[in-house]
Amino acid sequence: MDLTLTALTLLHILVPIYWLGGDLGAFYSARFLINPARSVPERMLALTILNNIDMAPRTTLILAFPTGFTLGVAKGWLAVPPVWLGPVWLGFLTWLALAWAVHVKHGPAGAAYKRMDIAVRYIVLAALAVAGLAGIAGVVAMPLFIALKLLVLAACIVIGLVVRVQLVPLFPAIIAMKSTGATPETDAIIARVLGRTTPTVQVIWVLVLVACFLGLGTPV
Repeated sequence: MDLTLTALTLLHILVPIYWLGGDLGAFYSARFLINPARSVPERMLALTILNNIDMAPRTTLILAFPTGFTLGVAKGWLAVPPVWLGPVWLGFLTWLALAWAVHVKHGPAGAAYKRMDIAVRYIVLAALAVAGLAGIAGVVAMPLFIALKLLVLAACIVIGLVVRVQLVPLFPAIIAMKSTGATPETDAIIARVLGRTTPTVQVIWVLVLVACFLGLGTPV
């Protein structure tokens, strides 16, 4: 048994496990934000739990490519010199550190990190889309399932950016609820935002399952 290849495969499999698990945990925690039976401190605790759990899918989204890329090179699916593994991992781990900086630093202190994170997402999105389309067109030699998985990952990034836009009205409502207490108005805003983002997030769940199906089926 090739322990290195087995470990790489396991690491890549853990990506969708923690991605979907974290998303489900965040989805469940969000229900407490609009529960009128819960006090404001309880709702804020639920928000803290939600934000922390949400770092699981944010982390695994970033790790999806380097783990898959490494596995593709190791299995000979990608004719890429192994020397490229180092720069790829360094780049994505730097992005991961940036994403965690956004999570840890709030307010003006984290604004610059947030802008850089968004810029990186657009760059990675463009690179994944171009590579996936090039693979399908035969311009770049790669198995069909890898080209499709690149496009799926690009779509996940797009949906994630859409969710961020949909969440914008949530933050003033949370601040108002924390400072003046829960009101029917703040509850309505929070419920409306959650209702809008729920189907969007569920699209990501479907995309992750599609990526898993492609990885297991490995159509050439």
